[in-house]
Amino acid sequence: MPYPDRFYPVVDTVEWVRRLTALGVGTVQLRAKDLDDASAMILFRAALDVTKGTSTKLVVNDYWRVAIELKAQHLHLGQEDLAEADVDAIKKAGITLGLSTHDEDELETALRAEPDYIALGPIFFTTLKSMRFEPQGIPKITTWKKRIGKLPLVAIGGIKFEHAAEIFAAGADSIAVVSDVTQNSDPDARVRQWLGLSEQVA
Repeated sequence: MPYPDRFYPVVDTVEWVRRLTALGVGTVQLRAKDLDDASAMILFRAALDVTKGTSTKLVVNDYWRVAIELKAQHLHLGQEDLAEADVDAIKKAGITLGLSTHDEDELETALRAEPDYIALGPIFFTTLKSMRFEPQGIPKITTWKKRIGKLPLVAIGGIKFEHAAEIFAAGADSIAVVSDVTQNSDPDARVRQWLGLSEQVA
């Protein structure tokens, strides 16, 4: 299977990780902000226990020291976290690295770290977190993909299932989804829609 999978939900609790793992989701990112290392260790250890022995790949967000300590396989960093992270130690531990980008400077910074994938966002307006960047729009996906070549490109930010076909057609290899799952009135049905589309366009 490709990494990250074409459908890439981002959630904030172990309960969501358990639910998505049970539904057969291939890649799930657990994103929890402002934890101390001890709390992060407890959270991510529990999440890794949930996905152990399943086909679900858990991506640790931000806490790179915790990822190394817990022998996690996958990590995602924002630009601020990247600036403070020991990329050599991450790679020495055999952990894949995904990086967020929002503009040309951040893309250059990310590419120097030789990541396993690049994320571009926000594609659309999102209310989930305050962004200092304007929505990128779908055409930016095509531009970014030309820049990074064979490196997987993840589109994120305000994306709903109805946008997926157009975003994949623009060049995205994967779509990271937050509110379209976690704030959906029927999350399980929505996940199955995404999984079905991912199989069709793989």
